[in-house]
Amino acid sequence: MKKTFTVVLILLSIVSTAQDSTFIKSDLNSVAKVFDLTFSQKEIDTLYSDVKDNLYNYKSMHKLTLNNATPLSMWQTPVVPGMKFNTVQQPVKWGPSIVVTIPANKNDLAFYSIEQLAYLIKNKKITSVALTAFFIERIKKYGDSLQCLISLTEEIAIAQAKQADAEIATGKYRGLLHGIPYGLKDLFAVKGTKTTWGAEPYKNQVIEEDAYVYTKLKEAGAVLVAKFTLGALAMGDYWYGGRTKNPWNLKYGSSGSSAGSTSATVAGLVPFAIGTETWGSIVSPSTTCGATGLRPTFGTISRSGAMALSYSLDKVGPICRSAADAAVVFNYLHGADGKDLSAVNMPFNYDAVKPIKNYRIAYAKNYFDKIKDTTRAEWAALKAFEKMGATLIPVNFPDSGVYKFNIMDVIIGVECAAQFDDLTRSNLDDALTRQTKNDWPNQFRTARFVPAVEYVNAQRHRFLLMKNVNEAIAPFDAIICPSRGDGNQSAITNLTGNPVVCVPVGFDKRNNLPVGISFVGKLYDEASILRIAKAYQDATGWDEMHPSMFK
Repeated sequence: MKKTFTVVLILLSIVSTAQDSTFIKSDLNSVAKVFDLTFSQKEIDTLYSDVKDNLYNYKSMHKLTLNNATPLSMWQTPVVPGMKFNTVQQPVKWGPSIVVTIPANKNDLAFYSIEQLAYLIKNKKITSVALTAFFIERIKKYGDSLQCLISLTEEIAIAQAKQADAEIATGKYRGLLHGIPYGLKDLFAVKGTKTTWGAEPYKNQVIEEDAYVYTKLKEAGAVLVAKFTLGALAMGDYWYGGRTKNPWNLKYGSSGSSAGSTSATVAGLVPFAIGTETWGSIVSPSTTCGATGLRPTFGTISRSGAMALSYSLDKVGPICRSAADAAVVFNYLHGADGKDLSAVNMPFNYDAVKPIKNYRIAYAKNYFDKIKDTTRAEWAALKAFEKMGATLIPVNFPDSGVYKFNIMDVIIGVECAAQFDDLTRSNLDDALTRQTKNDWPNQFRTARFVPAVEYVNAQRHRFLLMKNVNEAIAPFDAIICPSRGDGNQSAITNLTGNPVVCVPVGFDKRNNLPVGISFVGKLYDEASILRIAKAYQDATGWDEMHPSMFK
């Protein structure tokens, strides 16, 4: 057996030498410099043939195609040793019931909450078909102006709305999302629709699969009316058809990558939409456009049927106009389906009326101190909590003192480049609309120069970061951070997998665009940060501000 193995290695070496005769020993010295290494000539002489054997092995691997949906055999978990969680689901407490009427101005329906729309549908004040037609009309009217639409799923929507009305007529009511229209970020597969990933090479792609989130929302009776834009391959707000606009000022982009989902929700084209985040793709557009975005704990919503960008970082979450709406959507979405092995089933014990004084709330003083102008809206948000009777505890949230090097760039670069290896290797990346230094084509190429050892060690440093962050959050139900200009918080909490909900708190004096704060929570405790965010919105009303051009 050993002799046979040796012969195979010799043959591989001969073949690789013949195929790679241009690869010479001095090349290793150049490559070593890129990896912050130095080797003696004797070491170069010794490793040369092995590196050539590896190169041949890589070339053999490159002949094999990997589908984007093919996962790693290593599954990420945000949990560190010693952590314990409540695993018992209690009845969700939505708060007192409401009574709603159809508004005199029908356009006001565009900004009704999910609960208000649910009341109208359940009590047969409006049909799901009529409500669906209303939102489809708004999408047709404003979709081009916002450049937020990829596919209008009108046929699917009308069929689902008719089914919702028929079920409700017979007394079968599925819950608060029954008959409610919504939109998906166009990286979720839905049978019979295009799933373009916002990118030119995939603009006609059809994936005959139903994503987990679509399946769950369908089971809840929700009505899919549209698939919305995302920055190409989930970066930014530029997609193959243009740039998605900010509904507060069309001269600005909506940020990304959940660009269309956010823009459409804020403009009242849908009551809510679904986005994803790998590093900022829910929080950034939500903050920029003035939405309420929930980036849940890593693994609380299965990602099956969604485009994979980074298996250890991708997360799914709702983009809404209020924390109350986000709680409703998350209640129906959270869970696992056995296809995404990072996904878990954890309880969502939300209590919409729990007194704010019963929560321990901190604020990241070291981050807020970077905002020198204490008249800014972020500081005013802290004062609002004091008026509500909450005691805010100043803490130093982990920053550059803990995040000592750019862990995120190493991990996200390698994982994303691996997912789109064929795109780079085939030069199809040249077809992507954006080709700047900071766009995916160059980022994918750059990642090829990250050694596997450095990637693995970055993940080990990530583990230490997870321990530090969870120790910092442990005494509190939420830590408030600015959503913009917050240094490393976004990178840190995406790496650790902690949940964040961001809410609008006012407008920037320089450009009159929304600004916000983020509530960082403990793992699997979306319930607390959503309740705290709801209390803030109940006391202030920034979530009820809507862009005038879409009213």
